[in-house]
Amino acid sequence: MDYKYYLEKFRKSADRIDKKMLSEKHLEIHVGITLNAVVLKLYKTEWVNDKTDPINSKTRIFFAIWVNDETLKQKKVLYNIHALKLRGLKGYAIKSRAFADCFREDFIRFKQNWENVSVEFGPLTLIEGWEHFESAELENKIVKLANNFSSIAYLIDNTLKKFELTKIY
Repeated sequence: MDYKYYLEKFRKSADRIDKKMLSEKHLEIHVGITLNAVVLKLYKTEWVNDKTDPINSKTRIFFAIWVNDETLKQKKVLYNIHALKLRGLKGYAIKSRAFADCFREDFIRFKQNWENVSVEFGPLTLIEGWEHFESAELENKIVKLANNFSSIAYLIDNTLKKFELTKIY
């Protein structure tokens, strides 16, 4: 895989995502290499414990779009929402399976907007899917998927609210 080429494509895509919208929705963006894949991640710092290293925090929620050698052979770009080690997310009392079930219940009404999406995973992968692409269309697919996620990111916030610890004064 030509990492340099795909990193450039992903960075160009990231540059095309509306910065005002990202700011209004408090979404951060990261482009890099993870597990032999070129990836774009969208996340909120409120969804991680380690604010100094949100990309590698053990406890975090994020949306990812990626390609690797296997996906390129299949002419696919993959995407998912991961929810990692949520039992440890500060300020919440979360059981991972219950969180996943609540999120998916709300997500179902948006499912038709996501190509080849599935919610049939364990609690660490809230959704996962893929879109077919030709290299010339990769940037457009990435921007489309990122914008699609930004329109449902509030579902994560709404689900988290259901698990907030109440403060007693």
